[in-house]
Amino acid sequence: MINEADLRELSAAQRRQLARSLAVIDYPDPLLEVTLARGRKLGALFSIVACTVLVGWIIVLLFTLHRSFHAHYWRLAWVGFDVVLLFGFAATGWAFWRGRQIVIACLLVTGTLLCCDAWFDVMLDLGTSGQWVSIASALVIELPIAFLMFAAARRLIRLSALVAVSGSAAGEPPPSLWRTALVGDRAAKPR
Repeated sequence: MINEADLRELSAAQRRQLARSLAVIDYPDPLLEVTLARGRKLGALFSIVACTVLVGWIIVLLFTLHRSFHAHYWRLAWVGFDVVLLFGFAATGWAFWRGRQIVIACLLVTGTLLCCDAWFDVMLDLGTSGQWVSIASALVIELPIAFLMFAAARRLIRLSALVAVSGSAAGEPPPSLWRTALVGDRAAKPR
């Protein structure tokens, strides 16, 4: 039986190799690799199709949208957006408080909502008396908070990858996110 003292004597590379070997034993299903590879390919294909369709849609909008528009539910749209943003902050706070891995997704979603809020505030106030307040709010409040949320999510992802790959955080910096393979994908090698 291997004990903790034996594990501490192993190098970081040896611990990673041991973790990979144990993962193979715990998840010997060969269909898992096929499923992960298929999921990656489908995800990439979906992203390519979505980008292609979106480029076409942007071109259509560029030539067909009116220069101005009156919206009947303007107040509901903005209050609703801010309610969704409130839920994003609440979910993020709850996930941090409870120490849940879902906090990473909450950080990314809430940071993205803040960027969208800043964009629409600034764009819709351009040329009005409130444009400088919107620009200041975006630059001083919304975008810095979004940046902090993205940075926290990135740090948590890197730490999670380090724990998943090596089993300990001692001694080595976390691997680059661009080079870390999906968890459970044995066939993927860092490029």
